[in-house]
Amino acid sequence: MVTQIPDPQEVAALRGLVDGFIQERLQPKLDAIKADDKDAQVKKDELTEKYGRQSWLQKAAKDCEYLLLATHPEKGNHTAIKDSLSINMEKSICDVPWLVGTHLFLSSITADVAVKNAAALYVWDFLQSSYAGKTLLQRMINREETVLAAISDDQDLAKKFAEQFASVHERKRDIASHTLAKQLYFPLADDRYHLLAPLFPTQLIHRVYKSMEERRYSESANAARDAYKARKKFDFGYMEFPQMVVRYHGGKQPQNVSALNAKRRVDKRGGANYLLASVPPVWQDQGTQPPMRVPSVFDKRGFIGCDRTMYRTIKELKEYLNSVADVDNNRHIRDKRAELVQAIIDRVIDIATELQCLNGGWSADPACKLSWSQKQWLDADALEAAQAAHETQIAAMGAADGALAAPEPTEWRDKVAEDFARWLNATLSTDKIRMGDAEFIEWKHTFLEVLP
Repeated sequence: MVTQIPDPQEVAALRGLVDGFIQERLQPKLDAIKADDKDAQVKKDELTEKYGRQSWLQKAAKDCEYLLLATHPEKGNHTAIKDSLSINMEKSICDVPWLVGTHLFLSSITADVAVKNAAALYVWDFLQSSYAGKTLLQRMINREETVLAAISDDQDLAKKFAEQFASVHERKRDIASHTLAKQLYFPLADDRYHLLAPLFPTQLIHRVYKSMEERRYSESANAARDAYKARKKFDFGYMEFPQMVVRYHGGKQPQNVSALNAKRRVDKRGGANYLLASVPPVWQDQGTQPPMRVPSVFDKRGFIGCDRTMYRTIKELKEYLNSVADVDNNRHIRDKRAELVQAIIDRVIDIATELQCLNGGWSADPACKLSWSQKQWLDADALEAAQAAHETQIAAMGAADGALAAPEPTEWRDKVAEDFARWLNATLSTDKIRMGDAEFIEWKHTFLEVLP
């Protein structure tokens, strides 16, 4: 059997990575020793020995027993929970394409670790150190020869260290819960139930956090926001998340929940979890708008033609007329029909009043395509606005075109009543019921009675 010799350069690089991490933890402690301390050298020697590679790795490997890989740490539900089940989803257990969950990010998201003792989190930082795209933890799990040679010249000791470090991932888990864990009874048939345990998806939450941070505080987002404030054009926009709430897990010790929880920071405070507003929209009434780009307010796209209250009343009248189509006309039918027609007319007058209360002159807008009679009916200042617009047009086109006729007041009531009668006939007519001249005349005269 041929034993493959580890690449010396890779071994040296990994050893430098390990020694560099240990030195970063040692240096602040050395710097904290005061120069005038008579025991300064003794303390430095003790620290140097304590932070020697073998001594440090031995303690770090032992502290691994406090760590456990987890996609759903139980302390996310209640920080006082200890020694309960923290789940690590290693592969997708869901193939529903439209369901968003942790299973979507297993191959691309940073791992998280549940802790029994937050003081041992330094081991997780060590194991997350990477070289050539692979973390030390991945190399420990695979028992790579290069990492074994890097952590110790004694191969038996190196294998022991690797086994202890890999236990973060490989340790078997007992199914357990806790009295402080949330549980829900989901009813089934025959007085049975499922007992559901909501889990805290730390990796999914971290993915959302990172995504929102990028959209809120990236250089491009800040540049777009500055351009907006300066009223300058910019190539793209930025996102805002109104009514967002920040919920903090873990209090002053967010690392007690998980490693990723401590890294989610807002206003220099760890343990931040974003909660997006989940509330129904608040519609802002834009108020009554003048009818533009329609030839008549009775048009299907017009102000009256698309009114919901009007739609319901007309529907009721059509259904009633259909129900009595095969019945001889009588007083009861005539009274009911008249009642519903009057309700329609009342709604038309209500809408017309809303338009008449708008700032006068809106009908002179070129986008207003209403007939002259409807403009006079609905716009109190229609004549003055039309005359002013005519004078402006004449001045712009020149005196030679002065032959254009100026707008004049006309008798609009009959024409508006005819528009209403024609619209109501067309609206009520069906294959079973045809509205004719008699109905047209009746609707017209009834409508004329309410016009000013």
